[in-house]
Amino acid sequence: MFYGLWFFDDCVARRLDGVLCVYPVNSRHLILISASSRNSYIGFNSVAEPKSPSDSKLASNTPAAGLFRSGIVVSMMTMLSRVLGLARDVVFAHTIGASAGADAFFVAFKIPNFLRRLFAEGAFAQAFVPVLSEYREKGSVEAVKGLIDRVCGCLGLTLFLLTVVVVLAAPLVALVFAPGFWNDPFKLALTQEMLRITFPYLLLISLTGFAGAILNSYDRFAVPAITPVFLNLCLISSAVWVSPHFDQPVIAIAWGVLAAGMVQLGFQLPFLWKIRLLPAPKVDFADPGVKRVLLLMAPAIFGVSVSQINLLLDTVLASFLPTGSVSWLYYSDRLVELPLGIFAIAIGTVILPSLSRQFVGEDTQKFSQTIDWALRLILLIAIPAAVALFVLAVPILTVLFEYGKTGASDIAMSALSLQAYALGLLAFMLIKVLAPGYFSRQDTKTPVKIGIIAMAVNMVFNLMLVIPFHYLWQIGHVGLALATSLAAFLNAGLLYRGLRKQGVYQPMLGWGAYLLRLLFANSLMVIVLLGSFFFVSDWSVLSLWERVAGIVVICGLGLAVYLLALLAVGLRARHFRR
Repeated sequence: MFYGLWFFDDCVARRLDGVLCVYPVNSRHLILISASSRNSYIGFNSVAEPKSPSDSKLASNTPAAGLFRSGIVVSMMTMLSRVLGLARDVVFAHTIGASAGADAFFVAFKIPNFLRRLFAEGAFAQAFVPVLSEYREKGSVEAVKGLIDRVCGCLGLTLFLLTVVVVLAAPLVALVFAPGFWNDPFKLALTQEMLRITFPYLLLISLTGFAGAILNSYDRFAVPAITPVFLNLCLISSAVWVSPHFDQPVIAIAWGVLAAGMVQLGFQLPFLWKIRLLPAPKVDFADPGVKRVLLLMAPAIFGVSVSQINLLLDTVLASFLPTGSVSWLYYSDRLVELPLGIFAIAIGTVILPSLSRQFVGEDTQKFSQTIDWALRLILLIAIPAAVALFVLAVPILTVLFEYGKTGASDIAMSALSLQAYALGLLAFMLIKVLAPGYFSRQDTKTPVKIGIIAMAVNMVFNLMLVIPFHYLWQIGHVGLALATSLAAFLNAGLLYRGLRKQGVYQPMLGWGAYLLRLLFANSLMVIVLLGSFFFVSDWSVLSLWERVAGIVVICGLGLAVYLLALLAVGLRARHFRR
């Protein structure tokens, strides 16, 4: 119910604990003051961005910026990036295929990309966001700005020194991450050369991730979510227009990686300036806030990035397998990353600031409800995505990648590893929303213990599966993918058990009925997807447009059946709004 209609020049009104507060903005607004919820305002026309971090803090708590809406925004932006990522991989498949040069590039790109998961949106973000949220809730604007300046300075200096060391020691680093290349001097030399070009990307993208963590903390989710688009645009441009001018096309793509880092960082800086939080870097490792971030970050490196560490170990072992193994794992992993990035990482990004604020505010009930909401949403998306990737592995890979230098044998090998990864997709996605339940409470010890256990188990599974898979069926890379999936389920299960044991998460009512609904809907979808093979048995003989039209129709029909089945059993969109 609205109890006031207010006009203000250059201001916005807000009720705070029954008191009408007025905040300046840039233009005239029509404001309705709502009595229906505490600490809220509603403005007609567009309310300008708050002028200070403190005002940003107020704006971030509006009902309009709910988790569901924020999750949709991040997912849509991420979807755009992932679609372009698929386009990028299609271009890669056409220009470099699964050749020795492709194996070398994917290793040289994976090394900084892996470390990015630690220093950017991985362990660093999980350690920095809770500390920043606490400074916002309990400290002054000056304290928040001081924390940002000092963390930026320390992070930047550390990464600069690391970049110098790796560039100088590129031959040794290349051997560490791809020891199997020792017997192939061409691949090893090419990896070393490209590593010197691609590794500085780590510095640039980590600072981009730092900027994105700040923007996410102030509920500016769209800007960090759309930033990866520029990476894909730069890589596509370098592969299509620049690579023909190089003797080794992959070298041009490596330069595209470096250019992308510059563009991504430059894109986010104006948005930090807009909320008055553009860092003025200061190196001060003795600062209490910096110490806390470092203390939380050290164990979080394992806790949040175990799946990435396992994938990197897969690359190391794949370097000993036949040429093409690294590329086969790359192409299959990229498809698994599509739902993982669009939904799981997006949901995890959205809930971390909310969980941090709820923990600081000692709101245990909302904390548990937020985790429960995220888990239900993950299952709604992850199960059908995993089923579709497993059943349609060959058709999807054929439609996307069987062109140019990528042949039918490459598709067959990639399809097997994609099916192995698809088995673990649910676990990969669950980890992304269970881990914030620990990091938001600044508990990094528990996830690191779980991470170490999962990583050790993954290595055991690697040895148990890779050797027989390679020597019996010549598909050792499938053993690597399957071991990663099995370890992910162990990781997710231990994270879930820990949240229950610590009493911070209690499942809400209705989980039994919800799981039965999902089982029914997914069963119908599987029948539809399997039925498609009666109409198309060999996708490789189809033309490009026939392939695209066929996969769109099949996926669209499967999705329609899934959604209609959910509607038939009473599930509605409103059940997921938060």
